Amino acid sequence: MKNGKKPTLRQKLAMEWAGLKSKEWLVSKVDHSKSELLIVHKDTNQQRSIPA
Repeated sequence: MKNGKKPTLRQKLAMEWAGLKSKEWLVSKVDHSKSELLIVHKDTNQQRSIPA
């Protein structure tokens, strides 16, 4: 798995809109074709995808 990156301001807002705390998540991939963010939890390595 790739290392996650710190989210940008727009990505943080998308995470907050999805009901997640942006300080606990890292962005692993941005899928432009599906308009999704693939994110990874900092502590548990749980993966999720949210609409961007």
